[in-house]
Formats: sequence, C-alpha cells, structure tokens
Amino acid sequence: MSSASLPKGIHLTSSIPKGGEGIITAPGLEFLAILHRTFEGKRQELLKNREKVQAELDKGKPLTFLPETREIREAPAWRCAPPGPGLEDRRVEITGPTDRKMVINALNSGAKTFMADFEDSNSPTWSNLVLGQANLHDAIRRQIDFEINGKAYKLTDKPAVLLVRPRGWHLPEPRVLIDGVPLSGSLFDFGLYFFHNAAELIKRGHGPYFYLPKMEHHLEARLWNDVFCLATSHLGLKQGTIRATVLIETLPAAFQMEEILYELKEHSAGLNCGRWDYIFSFIKKQRAHKACVFPDRSDVTMTVPFMDAYVRLLIQTCHKRKVAAMGGMSAQIPIKNDPDANERAMSKVRADKLREVTAGHDGTWVAHPALVKIALDIFNEHMKGPNQYHIRREDVVVTDKQIADPSVPGKVTEQGVRDNVSAALSYCAAWISGNGCVPINYLMEDAATAEIARVQLWQWSKYGSKTDTGKTISPSYLQPIFSEESAKVSKLPGIDPHHVKIASEYMAQQVKAQWPSDFLTSDLLGYLEGVGTVGGQKKASL
Repeated sequence: MSSASLPKGIHLTSSIPKGGEGIITAPGLEFLAILHRTFEGKRQELLKNREKVQAELDKGKPLTFLPETREIREAPAWRCAPPGPGLEDRRVEITGPTDRKMVINALNSGAKTFMADFEDSNSPTWSNLVLGQANLHDAIRRQIDFEINGKAYKLTDKPAVLLVRPRGWHLPEPRVLIDGVPLSGSLFDFGLYFFHNAAELIKRGHGPYFYLPKMEHHLEARLWNDVFCLATSHLGLKQGTIRATVLIETLPAAFQMEEILYELKEHSAGLNCGRWDYIFSFIKKQRAHKACVFPDRSDVTMTVPFMDAYVRLLIQTCHKRKVAAMGGMSAQIPIKNDPDANERAMSKVRADKLREVTAGHDGTWVAHPALVKIALDIFNEHMKGPNQYHIRREDVVVTDKQIADPSVPGKVTEQGVRDNVSAALSYCAAWISGNGCVPINYLMEDAATAEIARVQLWQWSKYGSKTDTGKTISPSYLQPIFSEESAKVSKLPGIDPHHVKIASEYMAQQVKAQWPSDFLTSDLLGYLEGVGTVGGQKKASL
C-alpha cells in the first residue's frame, strides 16, 4: 500500500510484510482510526491513574476494596451474560503465539479452546503481528493448511474454539501513527482481528472471543466494554456477540473482580488466574515496602497465603455471577531424554490441576500439546458437567489484608539469584530477536517469568537481602553473575550474543534503579524491527 493510498491522518512507519496485504488494508486502517480517535484520550487518562495509584502505594496507602462500589459487590441479583457458543465447556485451554505451525498444532491439540496470543508469549515485531493476524484469518476460514519439508500441517474437522489476547492498555503500536500519535497496541490487535473476522466467526456459529490482560482498575474494563460496543455497532453486528475473559494478574485488580465483571457484564466470559504476572505485580506494586521482599521465585507457590486468598476469591466471585473461573498456566514441556525427570515434571502438572479442579475452577491452561491429555483426564474425572458454576464457595471470606499478605516462607539462595539472572537474560535476548515464547529449563516461559526475575533482582539489591550463605545482594555482587550467565546464554542455540549484551546492560541498569520500570516489554520495544527509536535515537524506517 503506497502512502498516497493510506486514509487521511494515518502513517505506517514500516512496509507491509509479504502475506499481510489482506490484513493492513485501507478500510481496516480507517476502522482503527475510529477506535483511536474515540478512545485514546480515555486510555491516556487511565494510564495516568495507574501512576497516581502507584505513588499512593509508595507512600504507604494500602489497597482496599473500593467503598464507592460496595453496592455492586453486595447486590445479589445481577449476572453476567451466558457463555458464548463454544465456551460452555472450557476445561482445558492451550495458549501460544500466532505463528502458522503453532496455530494449527494448538487448534488440533484436543484442548477445548486455544488462546492465540499477541501479548506476553509474542514478541511484537511488525511481521509477528501482521502475519499472526493473517494466520488467524486463514484458520477461521479453514485455509491455513500448508506443507514444509515434506510434512503436512492440516486442521482437524473439530478444532479448538479460538480466543485472542491483545496487548495490554500500556503498550503502543509505534508502526501505526494516527494524527501523529502511535496507536494503542490493544486497539491494533483487537481492531484488526475484529474487523476482518467478527462476522465470519458469527456466521460459523461462534463469535469474537478475547482474553484481556494487565488491567489495574474496573474503569479500564469499562473502556474495553465501550470499545466492544462501538466496534460491534460500526460493523452492523448484533450487540452482545463478543465475549471476553479478564486475566486477574495485577494486585489492584484483585480488589475489583466484581466491578470488572460488572463493567463487562454483557460481554463477560469470566476471570482467569494469571498467576505469574500476578506475582510480578504483587512485588512491583509494593516495591516501597521492605516487608514485601520475597524469597526465591520457586518458593512463591499457589499455596502461599496471598495466592491462595486470590484464587479462592476469584472462584467465589465468578460463580456468584455465573461465569467461568479459569485456573492458571502449567508451563512444563516434555523432557524427552530423561523419563524419570519427565515423570516428576508431569506429576507436578497433575497435582496442580487436581488442586484447581477441586477448588472449583472451571478450566485450566497448558502451554504444550503434550499436557492437554494430562489436564483433561484430571478435569474429566472431577468435573462431570461443563463447568462448576454451582460451586458457590460461600464459605470463602477474603479480607484486604489476606490479598496483600506478603508472608512467603523460604530463603534467597545463590542458585535462586543465578536462576533469575539466567531467565531474565535468556528471555530478553530471545524477545529482542523476535521470539516471545522461550523454553527455559523445560518450561515454556513468556514475559511474566522474566518480569518476576527482573523485579526480584531489583528488590533483593534495593533492600540488601542476604543469601542463605550470608552474602549481601547488591549491584556489585550481581555484576559478575551477569557476566557469567551472559556467556552461557550467548552459547544457546538461536541466541544472538549481541542481544544478550543488550539484555545484560538493561538488567544491570534495572538493579541500580530507584524503582524498577513498569514493563520490560515497554523498555525493550525500541530494539524491535521497524519501531523507529532505540534509547531515544531515531532509527531509519524500514
């Protein structure tokens, strides 16, 4: 598409990738411009509110259930919309990025649904985003089959139901400028998918279904609801065909679960325990408080007090309003050359899924097709109907203090420090290279793991935590570990040593900072293809 054929006020800083010409179209861009011009002001206002809340937390103001929305929480009568067609039974969901082979494998995995991810398991390179949209467009129309190296990839007759996760409200899409301003990444991902596929999905008996990440306030859910209503009206579709599941993966959102459901009432498909990002948010939001320093990442399990309280409240809240309470991710991947180690890993998966289904969850997440049957067997045995909305958990009483309880037993070990350094460097280097879904120590990791590692290293350094051997953690203590782990990571297959160097320098800056950055994905965005700036310096447009 030439610049002369672009709609007025729209500028692309990168050329359209081959294969994406049917996605980046003039009508599609006009639709994105309508969303941007209508909602960008509110988005910026809500992002400023996040800064205000963080400043209050830094000064010691505790998070609480909002007094001004007490009536919503206490009103017994309201309910969310019934499940959309195909979302009645979600007992196992598989997630992953949107490259063509992965989309086919995930849709064929035997899971009930597939969450195609433009967020934390996707590095938002221009080609990943545009070609990912093209892959979903083709999958919906059963036109995605292909062959490579003599192997055919073909959709089954009954693939999983498709859901899409756009990026969070905080991330821009700098390759699309509207009236000189970068478009919201959320609206780019949602808008293109909805514009090209909503009517087709409805025609085929399902609907446009979404997962919404990283929200910190119920008014951010209201903004999504307003976007849904305008988008549906603009395309002449029936209101209420969208369904959206919200990931409760920030500490502020845990205090506003009912309000979030209420704001999305006509479009809600429930809530999900985004547990790894929730740990990251817990540390980040309470960054000013030494009492909230955690031990090794491996010690922050689902059974520690603040995680247990959050899970119980989420299940109670969802079932009270008749929507799905989805469990969290099992990131294990098969260990092919060590049967004993593989069995230990799969035993952890079974225990995790048993805990979820017996607590009352209506479904769970896995990251690898090999885990689908394991999770299905557990849920099939213990969940006889399509969901567990009837398990009301009226026994649950969760207080403000329980949600924010920082007590986590465990130690900071030298191995735990080294594991965090290695995970952060490995992930950041891969992400800069264009890969947002990275196998690390037989776990399929996304940005959440690197974020936990990053803020823990900052936290330990900030407060001079001691390891179990008595060593004080500081930037000078960490520097040789960064060097040693950088050398190891640089030798891994598919890793660019230059990108490891960038990641190491970034992490070294982070552990010295007064406060950690909000998101590493925001910090490192400038290093991706076609973005235009790195460290404030203008890059040449592609």
